[in-house]
Amino acid sequence: MGSLSIGPWCTVMAAVLALVSLIANKFSQAIELYSEAIELNGSNAVYWANRAFAHTKLEEYGSAINDATKAIEVDPRYSKGYYRRGVAHLAMGKFKEALKDFQQLKRLCPNDPDASRKLKECEKAVQKIKFEEAISVQDSERRSVADTIDYKCIEVDAQYTGARIEGDAVTLDFVKHMMEDFKKQKCIHKRYAYQIVLQARELLKAMPSLVDVAVPDGHHFTICGDVHGQYYDLLNIFELNGLPSEENPYLFNGDFVDRGSFSVEVILTLFAFKCLYPNAMYLARGNHESRGMNKIYGFEGEVRSKLSDIFVELFAEVFCYLPLAHVINGKVFVVHGGLFSTDGVKLDEIRSIDRFREPPEEGLMCEILWSDPQPQPGRGPSKRGVGLSFGGDVTKRFLEDNSLSLVVRSHEVKDEGYEIDHDGKLITVFSAPNYCDQMGNKGAYIRLTAPELKPDIKTFAAVPHPDVKPMAYANNFMRMFQ
Repeated sequence: MGSLSIGPWCTVMAAVLALVSLIANKFSQAIELYSEAIELNGSNAVYWANRAFAHTKLEEYGSAINDATKAIEVDPRYSKGYYRRGVAHLAMGKFKEALKDFQQLKRLCPNDPDASRKLKECEKAVQKIKFEEAISVQDSERRSVADTIDYKCIEVDAQYTGARIEGDAVTLDFVKHMMEDFKKQKCIHKRYAYQIVLQARELLKAMPSLVDVAVPDGHHFTICGDVHGQYYDLLNIFELNGLPSEENPYLFNGDFVDRGSFSVEVILTLFAFKCLYPNAMYLARGNHESRGMNKIYGFEGEVRSKLSDIFVELFAEVFCYLPLAHVINGKVFVVHGGLFSTDGVKLDEIRSIDRFREPPEEGLMCEILWSDPQPQPGRGPSKRGVGLSFGGDVTKRFLEDNSLSLVVRSHEVKDEGYEIDHDGKLITVFSAPNYCDQMGNKGAYIRLTAPELKPDIKTFAAVPHPDVKPMAYANNFMRMFQ
């Protein structure tokens, strides 16, 4: 019997280890190992498709589409290539492209009931999108739903025993009571939910697109990353770091909702603290504070279930008022996604962005919400398929051009809850531990103390939550692929 040569043996070992990593939900490691296997043998469609799967789990949908397409090129009859690409298209909201992939999947597997079911559900989703497009109105023509709501006219039943707002002001006692009710999976009355969201709307609407935050010497400031509807982990942050207050201010850096199935509780809590402490609770827009993402990843369905259809429109409107970036003491630039496709962007340009709209697919606002750092210098295509990737030289020039010292951003799950890149000039912070109940990552937050503003990074583990799965309120079609 002839022995395997070193090349094939190394390829097999890399592929086996990569598969083990996939099973263990170590998706970054799986990508590295499949990359090794592909470098040794790029003609195996399975390696490309499995790496596409790992990219999808890390929400790197652009890279997933590229890998799945390569799997199809290697073997046009490899059904999983079409399946992986279809799933990645779905995750980006590209339902029409996904439909083509599932149609081909059905042709290759005509007797597979699962392929038939997924094709049928995809066809339904495309028809729904077409209907919504037909009846939709442009943002500029859409009437403000907030202007149609008078929460003071809504009566509260005598039988209601939950948290109450007495008068016009949100109080700390109310917020604490509300948080305890949410912890027990109880809802607050719609009157008070309206009051919180409408008052937060007025505060956010009055803020600039880039907010300057002043932290006095000797005082601290906490930055949190994505929370993604993980309410019980949000409570844990407050347990570890204290409730928001004038002496304990916070900035939550976008992606409050979607994925996790307690997004209503998260957003109402954050908005309530914004009403209570306007100058101690700062909120930035993330890429998931948008209609398109909310339709796909569960927030819209959750709002319909827990509140009403009117609240769907109200949240969509208020999300357009969220600021896009913050600067702490003129030194630390905080943004959800990242930096820009061109050099020379100044802070005044960010201040002048017209943010009162759904996010565009290109330009400064898009890049703020979607971009990611890369290890190599320069710029490259986005692994997400939206925005771009930028290197340490881009970060360095942006900081120098604006007399800044540090970029803090979120947007990406990290095993330790954070990651320091670009020679220490850029920090990613992510505050949703064990993301989607499967990633096994830690969460983190950053404390800055003036005047030095040296980052003090705190990590924490996930805490138990009621048995409600992530994406529980997403449509049936999206839940198929979780």
